[in-house]
Amino acid sequence: MTEQRKERRGFASMSPEKQREIASKGGRAAHEKGTAHEWTTEEARSAGRKGGQVSRGGRGRLIVQADSAPATNSDGNAQ
Repeated sequence: MTEQRKERRGFASMSPEKQREIASKGGRAAHEKGTAHEWTTEEARSAGRKGGQVSRGGRGRLIVQADSAPATNSDGNAQ
């Protein structure tokens, strides 16, 4: 079987600097147009909390060891 190599195309083929430059132009344009999202303090806090839970590797769930009972959520259902 022949292995085909996927070439990077479009945005993925650009350098990180070029990607950042293009993305910042879009952000500036959205702010000028008035359609950009403005984060509230509470939204930013919530997003940071979610990111921290994911980075700990469990999305906020307890990691269950093989010799213990499965964890349940607030509805009493196994996770």
